[in-house]
Amino acid sequence: MNIAMIGSGYVGLVTGACFSELGVNVVCVDKEEEKISQLKKGIIPIYEPGLEELVKKNVEADRLSFTTDLGQAIQDSLVIFIAVGTPPRGDGFADLSYVEKVAETIADNMNGYKVIVTKSTVPVGTGERLREIIGGRLKEHFDFDIVSNPEFLREGSAIEDFLRPNRVIIGTSGQQAAAIMKDLYRPLYLIETPMLVTDVKTAEMVKYASNAFLATKISFINEVANLCDSVGANVQEVAKGMGLDRRIGSKFLHPGPGYGGSCFPKDVSALSKIAEQNGYEFKIIDAVMEVNQNQRRYMVEKIKQALGDLKGKRVAIVGLAFKPNTDDMRDAPSIDIIEALQERGVEIVACDPAAIDEAEKVLTNVQFTEDVYTAIEGADAMVLMTEWNPYRNLDLERIKKTLKAPIVIDLRNIYNPKRMLDLGFQYVSVGRPGETLRPG
Repeated sequence: MNIAMIGSGYVGLVTGACFSELGVNVVCVDKEEEKISQLKKGIIPIYEPGLEELVKKNVEADRLSFTTDLGQAIQDSLVIFIAVGTPPRGDGFADLSYVEKVAETIADNMNGYKVIVTKSTVPVGTGERLREIIGGRLKEHFDFDIVSNPEFLREGSAIEDFLRPNRVIIGTSGQQAAAIMKDLYRPLYLIETPMLVTDVKTAEMVKYASNAFLATKISFINEVANLCDSVGANVQEVAKGMGLDRRIGSKFLHPGPGYGGSCFPKDVSALSKIAEQNGYEFKIIDAVMEVNQNQRRYMVEKIKQALGDLKGKRVAIVGLAFKPNTDDMRDAPSIDIIEALQERGVEIVACDPAAIDEAEKVLTNVQFTEDVYTAIEGADAMVLMTEWNPYRNLDLERIKKTLKAPIVIDLRNIYNPKRMLDLGFQYVSVGRPGETLRPG
C-alpha cells in the first residue's frame, strides 16, 4: 500500500516513519524545500529520541521518501494523510486554513478512489467540511472517503506511542475506508491493540476530549498542591493515595508550573470554543485554562518568597522545554515565568539539553548555556523548571558551592526535601510540607 503524509512536521514525520517501519510505502510531503532537502540528507528538523535512526533505516529500505511534489504524491497514493498544522487563531479556534488548502489540492489531483485521513487535530465537523471542499471542487467524478484518525503521540516517546499504542481510533462512515485503515494498522493487531471504529464526528471529539481530560488532571493536582502548601499536607503522597484507586490512576498527577506544549493549550482552548459555538458553556474546561495560567504566576510568587526583593538578582533556570525529551518551547511555562521575573528586574541565565535553539527564538535578554554548573555559577538561586533525567542526579554539594546563595526552587519536586535541608539548602518545592525549608 502507498500512502502520502502531507505535512512533515512532528506528527507527519513520526507517523510516516513509523508506518514505513510497519512495511508500508510512505512519501512525506512538505512545501518547505529546505526541510525536504535536509530530510533527504538524513537531517531531522525536530528533537525526538530514536527518530533519526528510524528514518535512516526506512529510507535505506526504500519504504520512506520525501518530496515537495504534492500533486504527484496524491496521485501515487491510495491513502492520503493530512498532518499539517492547526495553530490557534487569535479567537481561540483552531486555524483550518492549511487543512482546507490541502483539501483543495487533493481535489485538483484526484485520479481515482482515495481515502483522505485527518491526522491533524481538527474541530468536530471538519470531516464534513473536507467532503464539501473536495466534492465541490472535483473536475471529474471520483469516489473518496473521509476518515478521522487522531494521533495520541507524546513528545519524547512518540515512536513507542505509535508502535505500541493504547488504542487506534478510526472514524468513518465508509466500509471500504474502514477496511483499508484496518489493513494499514494490521501489524498492531499482533500486540492486541484495541481498534475503535466510530463515525467521523465522534473520532474528532475523542481527540479533544482526551487531551482536555489530561489537562484537567494536571490543573486539578496543581490546585491540590497549592492547597497542600497552605494546610501542610504532602501532595506527592496525596497523589499516590489517589492514584492507587484504579478509577483515578496515577498518570498526570504530578504538580508543577502547569501544562504547555503544542497540544494541550490549543486543544483545550479549541474545545471551549467549540462548546461556545454550539451554545454550551464548558465550565470545567474554562476553569482548567484559568488554573493553568494562575499556576505560572503562583510559581513566580514562590520564587519571590524565597529571594525577597527580586530586583538585581541573578536566577539560573534549569530546563526550558515544556517537558523532558523534547526541544518544544511552544507555550512552555518557562517563557511566562522568565518574562515575569525579568519584568521584576531579575537577570536570567538558563540551560537545557535540547531546547536552547528554540528558546532563543522566543526569549530575549537571557544568557544560555548547555551546562548546569555554568548556569548556576554566581546565581542567587537555582530554579528547576523541566525534569530532564540528567537533572535528577546532579552533584548537590557542587551546586551548593557554586551558587551565590544555597537556594533551590524545585518546581517539579524531583529532590528530597529532607536531604536538601540536611545539605544546608534553602529549599522550595510544590505542595510539600514546609513550603520553604531553611537550614538550621
